[in-house]
Amino acid sequence: MQLRNRAPKTIQAYVLQVRKFAQFYGRSPEHLDAEQVHRYLLYLLHEKKASWVQYNQTVSALRFLYQVTCPRENMVHRLPYGKRLKRLPQVRSPEEVARFLAAVCGECPRLLLRLLYATGLRLGEGLQVRPQDLDDARGFLRVTGKGRKERLVPLPTALVAELKAYACKVQAELWLFAGKDRRQPVHAATVQKAAKRAYLRAGLPRITPHTLRHCYATHLLEAGIDTRMIQALLGHHRVGTTSIYTHVTLRGLGQVVSPLEVMPKVAPNPETPVAD
Repeated sequence: MQLRNRAPKTIQAYVLQVRKFAQFYGRSPEHLDAEQVHRYLLYLLHEKKASWVQYNQTVSALRFLYQVTCPRENMVHRLPYGKRLKRLPQVRSPEEVARFLAAVCGECPRLLLRLLYATGLRLGEGLQVRPQDLDDARGFLRVTGKGRKERLVPLPTALVAELKAYACKVQAELWLFAGKDRRQPVHAATVQKAAKRAYLRAGLPRITPHTLRHCYATHLLEAGIDTRMIQALLGHHRVGTTSIYTHVTLRGLGQVVSPLEVMPKVAPNPETPVAD
């Protein structure tokens, strides 16, 4: 997986799922067969009550194991993925986002959350921002997203100044938002906890760092930005992933006219007596 440049979190997750699979049978995976793989997956679904995320992660790990690491013919080539329930993203109004950001305590979490809303970054992408990723001359931020793919996102002028001032203040070197150990970025849990305290303090519904990404996309769509442009800004591989935001834009939904409203008016017929 390292030779294929898989993300560290992917490697960690795959190794964990294969370890659980081996522990379930108490044997090395190289001595197990396809029937035992299917039996383990059924155990995850029916007894372990695993989520579809965990189930699909296990399938991906076993596919990699038996197709790449220890190739076994006809072992997992028909191993199915489960279909997850597709929920609409939770989106808050610009006013609610403003109240939320105003309630965040701590300069580092507040600035990072402002950056997430201003650019639509995932939390992991925001944590990985380096001082040299800021292109203050052009007002862009260079982002390394999923699959090691780079993209450019525009930054508001005011935020560029804030980020540069913050970098100078904390003498940022490796990471813009560094943790106590300056060799590592601030921990995701620190930002998530700050977000939770903020929405509770402001009396708002639940808002997470990822909610800000949904808000960014939806508010851009409501402002008339093209879906393809939003796809590029978010780093989505398929435009179908981006199009889900068309289902939650209030401006778009408000323009829909029900057929009942435009149905021709017809006078009701008088009741006709029914023959015995």
